[in-house]
Amino acid sequence: MVSKNTGKAGEKVEKISEKEIERELDEIESENNGSDNDLRDVKIKSSKEISKLGKGDKVKIDDIEYEVDSHYVLIDHGTTKEMAIEVFDKNEGDYQIRYFNDQVERTIDFYELQGEIMFVKKPFKKIEW
Repeated sequence: MVSKNTGKAGEKVEKISEKEIERELDEIESENNGSDNDLRDVKIKSSKEISKLGKGDKVKIDDIEYEVDSHYVLIDHGTTKEMAIEVFDKNEGDYQIRYFNDQVERTIDFYELQGEIMFVKKPFKKIEW
C-alpha cells in the first residue's frame, strides 16, 4: 500500500494499492496514445546552450511559455549527467524538462507533475529557449 495523501494529525490517510497505481499509469499511457518519445521528431530552437538556462529564463514548449525555477543534476551517472529543469506555467502548473548533458537532442523529455510526487512524461513537438 502507498499513501495517497499525507493528511493532518488525526485524519485518516487514504491508501492505494500497487494494482491501482498500475491501473492509473496504464490510463495515463493510453491517454498519451502510448507514445514513445524516442520515435518523435522534436524541433529544438535555442538562443544559448541548454546548460546556461537558469531561474527566470523563459522556455516555450509547443507554443506555451514556461518559466525556469531551477536547473540541476538529477542523477550523476559518472560519464554523463541526467539534468532536470524545473519549470512552471502561468497557471502554476509544475513541469520538468529532463535530458542527458552529452545527448541533449536525443534525450530531451518533458514531464508534468501529477499529484505531489509523480512526474508523467508528456509528448511534445517543439521546444525553444
